[in-house]
Amino acid sequence: MLKADATLSRRDFGRGLGLGLATIVFGRYSEVLAAPVDFNQAEWVQKYDADERLTVPRATTPLLSPQTVAQTEQALALYRDLASRGGWPAVPTGQTLKVGVRGPNVVALRRRLIASGDLDASTGQSPVFDSYVEAGVKRFQARHGIGSTGIVAQQTFAALNVPTSERARQLEINLVRLKTFSGNLGTRHVILNIPGAEVQTVENGVIATHHVAGVGKIDRQSPVMQTKALEINFNPYWTVPASIIRKDLIPKMQADRNYLSDHKIRAFNGQGVEIPPTAINWNSMEATNYRFRQDPGGDINSLGFVRINIANPSGVYMHDTPEKGIFGDDSRFVSSGCVRVQNVRDYVAWLLRDNPGWNRDKIDETIRSGQQVAVKVSPTVPVYWVYITAWATEGIVQFRDDIYKRDGFGASGAAAGKNGVATFDEE
Repeated sequence: MLKADATLSRRDFGRGLGLGLATIVFGRYSEVLAAPVDFNQAEWVQKYDADERLTVPRATTPLLSPQTVAQTEQALALYRDLASRGGWPAVPTGQTLKVGVRGPNVVALRRRLIASGDLDASTGQSPVFDSYVEAGVKRFQARHGIGSTGIVAQQTFAALNVPTSERARQLEINLVRLKTFSGNLGTRHVILNIPGAEVQTVENGVIATHHVAGVGKIDRQSPVMQTKALEINFNPYWTVPASIIRKDLIPKMQADRNYLSDHKIRAFNGQGVEIPPTAINWNSMEATNYRFRQDPGGDINSLGFVRINIANPSGVYMHDTPEKGIFGDDSRFVSSGCVRVQNVRDYVAWLLRDNPGWNRDKIDETIRSGQQVAVKVSPTVPVYWVYITAWATEGIVQFRDDIYKRDGFGASGAAAGKNGVATFDEE
């Protein structure tokens, strides 16, 4: 029996899902499917407001928490029940669905959204894509890490048509992952969810700050690990790793011989003497014998203004970036393993909260100075990089694409969309 203060009741949890999934469990969904559809119904003139129960608020419950485990267990039970009843219907593809579109595909979309609790069954079966349907689509998109446009195109179709049984299995797999973090993670700690490309700072069991993130590409994955934030480097140099020299720097120099100078990257020989790029044969692997270092500067340096060092054998870290546009992308698998953090100054201020003298004004002043400054995080803060593609918190079931293919399923959801590509990789 779940404690009342740890999670929602089964009835309340169903309400949190938007009532749709709960109605399936109690047998009303079959009535919705069986009801006749009037395709001659006039298009609604009035623009109806979205149902406030369909919004997806920003979570305050940490991803790694007993509450998330308990609610994910409840979600799994509901999804298994739905799968045993035949699951949700498929939505025909081939036609972009948005406000104003009408026809049988809109009816199928309504039924699909009702089945997963993204649309209340009381909105009816009109063949018109109205603002109620738009609100339901936006809710579905928010729960699946897709930009909430309210338009059903390729990426949203792919996520809608993942079978119910597969979603149940996804919850089951991730429930095991969540349970491995059921112990004491520390009063203050950081969670990076790689599939969600999001960072949470947690204090006393509540999320303190949220940060959108850019994480490792499919072929240059960010590692799962438990570590600690040790040090903050302000206005850092960036030394190009050997793997980046081979995979990125040489091809870029072959395409544009001004690339190093344009990006303020200097070359040094084994004796630490700077040499001109023209002294290197870029049509070979000779460049791997040299060290390349990018000058500080948030407008050009690949690390931006700040680097956060974390203890790990993979040589990865967290940092700022001059390419702020990536944080608005649905797919943020753009790096070579390190993690780019949106609103990094807020993140650093939270990490340095207990360091005397290091308030937000001091941080901003240090960045403006352009000086290289290293500050030890005291006390060190636990950091967890995890791989969670399905979970439930605060009555909302969330899914993310299995970008690294660790759930054992094929591509779905966001994988069908774009993969963001940065102009230069920083790790």
